[in-house]
Amino acid sequence: MDALRITLQVLLVLASFLLIPLVLLHKGRGGGLSDMFGGGITSSAGSSGVAERNLNRITVTVAVTWAVIIILLGLIQRVS
Repeated sequence: MDALRITLQVLLVLASFLLIPLVLLHKGRGGGLSDMFGGGITSSAGSSGVAERNLNRITVTVAVTWAVIIILLGLIQRVS
């Protein structure tokens, strides 16, 4: 059980450090602080390219993986 717990903890740290830049790479949707400082001036506000869609897919995949790891760690903690 200890090897599984350590493996999941390492994967959790890696997923956490990967998730931070993935979230920060997304464009602002407007209506927040980015508009206050002139970030709301965009020419293609509604369109998203292939790179943006791929970034969304990767971010969601890493976020779901992160959540599953947390649930598994909680289940292992409860069993122990």
